[in-house]
Amino acid sequence: MKLSVVVPMMNEEENVEPLFRAIREALEGIDYELILVDDGSTDRTVERMKELADARTKIIVFNRNYGQTTAMAAGIDSAEGELIATLDGDLQNDPADIPLMIAKMEETGADVVAGRRLKRQDGVFLRKIPSKIANWLIRKSTGVYLNDYGCTLKVFKRDVAKELDLYGELHRFIPVLAEMVGAKIVEMDVRHHPRVHGESKYGLGRTFRVISDLMLMLFMQKYRTKPMHLFGGLGIASLGAGMLINLYLLILKLMGESIGHRPLLTLGVMLVLMGIQLITTGFIAELIMRTYFESQKKKPYRVKEVFVGQ
Repeated sequence: MKLSVVVPMMNEEENVEPLFRAIREALEGIDYELILVDDGSTDRTVERMKELADARTKIIVFNRNYGQTTAMAAGIDSAEGELIATLDGDLQNDPADIPLMIAKMEETGADVVAGRRLKRQDGVFLRKIPSKIANWLIRKSTGVYLNDYGCTLKVFKRDVAKELDLYGELHRFIPVLAEMVGAKIVEMDVRHHPRVHGESKYGLGRTFRVISDLMLMLFMQKYRTKPMHLFGGLGIASLGAGMLINLYLLILKLMGESIGHRPLLTLGVMLVLMGIQLITTGFIAELIMRTYFESQKKKPYRVKEVFVGQ
């Protein structure tokens, strides 16, 4: 099978029929499967999907709402195509861009083609400005330079998509996760339409979650396989500062000064204890990391090619 199209759905009853129509028109002549993942809809979304499903359609229904990232992960796990495309179910992404993205992938040899929403049809203050700030923060922090991390429309090679390890709400960070497994990523402009039916699931409340997830991504990107470098470095710095403060106070004590009432003594003791805790956390994180890889027989690397000379 050439292509698997994964679409997370939640309360998109009115968008189901036009979504089916748009995908079928856009992908005519391509061997594809359509995987719809219902993320706990409370309207007739599931019923409408079942009514319109054909032999190419697979519907996965969650027993409750788990979030877009989990829905996307379930769809990718079920996908059988050589390429995997993801898009939103609200018809703001245009399925007609998928064949163009496949052509871009073949032209550039990329592992991931990420959509960049051209003339984005969203509110300025609630969607565009927070998104621009988030995109800038992610670019500067991770070193993965894309213009639009929030666009769901992407096309992946199968092996890359299957290795993304999507949890929580990390779908915005898919390009960073792909870069971590060594994928080549390119961007291309895609169309973006205003939402016609239903209500948006996004808002300003997501901003704080994005910042929290960004801190997690930075840890995963830089220290996932070497957590001791982070915790150990911070721990040694804290322990060293505390010991210097305590040594200074010890000298003052030996010279006859009273140090029991000085806040500096409390700071020195706290820094020493914090340093010990950070170093201990580093040891535990190292053990957890090794257990993670060894228990699942995973490797902390990905081989692109093995060549044997004749």
